[in-house]
Parts: sequence; structure tokens; C-alpha cells
Amino acid sequence: MSDLLDYADRPVDPRTGIPVVGMVGGGQLARMTHQAAIPLGQSLRVLCVSEDDPAARVTRDYVLGHHTDLEALRAFAAGCDVITFDHEHVPNEHLRVLVEAGVKVHPGPEALLHAQDKLVMRNKLGELGLPVPPFSPVKQVDDVLGFGARFGWPAVLKAARGGYDGRGVWMLDSPADAERLVGELLDAGTSLLVEQCVPLRREFAALIARSPFGQGAAWPLVQTVQREGICVEVLAPAPEVHPELAASAQELALRVADELGVVGVLAVELFDTDAGVLVNELAMRPHNSGHWTMDGALTSQFEQHLRAVLDYPLGATDPVAPAVVMANVLGAPQTPAMSVDERLHHLFARFPDVHAHLYGKAERPGRKVGHVNVLGERMEDVREKARLAAHWLSHAEWLDGYRIH
Repeated sequence: MSDLLDYADRPVDPRTGIPVVGMVGGGQLARMTHQAAIPLGQSLRVLCVSEDDPAARVTRDYVLGHHTDLEALRAFAAGCDVITFDHEHVPNEHLRVLVEAGVKVHPGPEALLHAQDKLVMRNKLGELGLPVPPFSPVKQVDDVLGFGARFGWPAVLKAARGGYDGRGVWMLDSPADAERLVGELLDAGTSLLVEQCVPLRREFAALIARSPFGQGAAWPLVQTVQREGICVEVLAPAPEVHPELAASAQELALRVADELGVVGVLAVELFDTDAGVLVNELAMRPHNSGHWTMDGALTSQFEQHLRAVLDYPLGATDPVAPAVVMANVLGAPQTPAMSVDERLHHLFARFPDVHAHLYGKAERPGRKVGHVNVLGERMEDVREKARLAAHWLSHAEWLDGYRIH
């Protein structure tokens, strides 16, 4: 009976009878979550900093305000059944104020802190006995010099907070690099940690979802390919992986979610090493490594995130093809003279089976402006088609010399 009363008391949109999900942040993740909300009868409510944000371009129900403004967050939350996130950059202390006021926040601030602060995350996972690279907090240059002497050079220096897509990461090749850089960053107020530069074979991502009552669901383990710190493609499922390794990575991600109390989608980025997998980073929201699920799985990560934060039963995560590749569309060094509209025309003329997802963002060098998903039987063929399609959309040129008509 209590469950029935809980559902009866849930605030809903009076026009639809559906609970209102509010997402803080108006980027492409919010945009794609809105797309997934539509079949569920929802219009995602989004807190945007600009009416030109990708999500604001596709939903009527957006509120202008900054995620660091507590009053803006309070006003936004007043019309929502549950609050979730497009990014991790909301001050944790603001979220605690909302929770204390009775606002439902998923994932909660206690869990989200582990995605906001790499040092907190490393310490917690270490306490749980989960595999992480050797690391140390940095309070002075000597901390890094001592770490390098113990574990060898190069060493990896990271900002504990705020880094993404290669930002906030510095490779220190020698003690001289540490002496040159560490003091400057500490003086600027940057919280730092240093990690061993792990010899890795490749990188994986284990993507799962967890509901408030603890139901978990895992998609197949995927391989992510990075270039200059930015993910350029995702191979699903990860090729040439022993089933036991894939299963253990999924179980690791589900355990992290349970131990930290994550609600929603969790992406666990992993290093594949000779000694086994090591946890690199956590993301508690839809993630670039899961974009392939939009066309390649029975339930997309965006729909699953909504199901989880609304405490609906989770959807099936089976892939719908033997091989799926997601390739990011990254802005070219020089924006092509050919319009995006014309590029889409030629893409579909050549590859009618490619799924294009563009984010409504202005093109800039290296900027993620969209992605393509390609499904097929053989990973090699699918990967090549995705590579050609993504490069065409960003550069208006075919890497294989194909001529348009």
C-alpha cells in the first residue's frame, strides 16, 4: 500500500499525468535524453545557461539559469519530480541543500562526489579493494618527485576536479617537468593527484544502470578509442575479449554502483593492462561510450537513465546486431564550405544505413558536434564505414577517395 501511496503522491505534469524529470545542463546529453523522453510521454525539463544550448533548441520546457547558482537550482527543482544531470559540475554543497529541502536528486550528492573528485574516487575504490592505478595526492612538488622516484617516469598529473576530454591531465616525462608545472598549478588553487603512467593495451568502458531499489542492468563491455584525450570511436561489443573478462568488468561496474549508491546510468572507464583492468574514471550520467545504444541496443542509455531516476523497471540491454560502432563527429581544423545539410545528403546517398545524430552545435576544431552509429555483421566493415561517415560529416571529404555525383 505504501508504494501505491508514493506513486499517488508523486508530482506530475497535469497535462500528461507523467512525472517531471529535470536535467541540470543543456548540452547534447540533455538533448538526447529529451529525445528518449518523448516516447515515454515526457518533455524533459532542462536548466540551460543559454537558449542556444543544444537541449534548449529541441524542448519547450527549459529554464535559463546557471548550475552554480543555488537560487536558480531551487527555482528549477520546484517544478520537478526528480533532478538529474547532463554533467557533474553542479556544486555538491548545493545538491545537499536541495536534498535537505526534500528534493529528489539522482544520483545523490554522496554518490556524485565520486564522479566530481578523482581523489575521493580513487581513495574510495581503493578502500573497497577495487583495481586502480597507483596514485598519490599532491600537496607540494616533492610529492610528485617522490612518486616518480618510486613508480618511474613518465607520471600522470591530474586535476582532481573539473577535467574532461583530456583537459586537466598533464604528462610529466621527468622531474624537471614536475618542478616546472606542479607549483604553478598548486599556486592557482588546483587540487592535484599523481598517477602511475600505466602501460595499457587498450581502453574499455563498462556501462550499467541502477534504479533506486537496486535493480541493475549492464550493456556489453565496449572498447573506446581515444585520440589526444578525446574519444573518437566506440566498438560494441569490445572485440577479442574473453567472456570472463567482459563479465567481470560488468560485475565491477555494478558493484561500484551498489557501493556508492548510484541511481541512473554509470560509466566506468577502464584500462586494459597485463595485470587486468584498472578503473580510470567514473561518470554518473549518460556517457559518450554509450551513444551506440541509441541504435544498437534494445534500450538506449538515455531511456534507461530516465527509467532509473523514475524508479521504473529497467529495460533490456541486448545489442541488436553482432557489431556496432559509434564514431564521433569532431569539428575539422577548417570548417568546410559545404553546408551540413548538403553533407548529410551525400552521406545518406552513399550510406543509407548510417544513423547520424547531430547536436545543433556550431562547428569548431575538435568540438564534438555529433556522432554516427553503424550496425552490421563484421566489426572491421562496420568500423570502416563509421570512420568514413564521421570524417565526411566533419570534413566534407571521403578518406577513401570516393567521388560524389
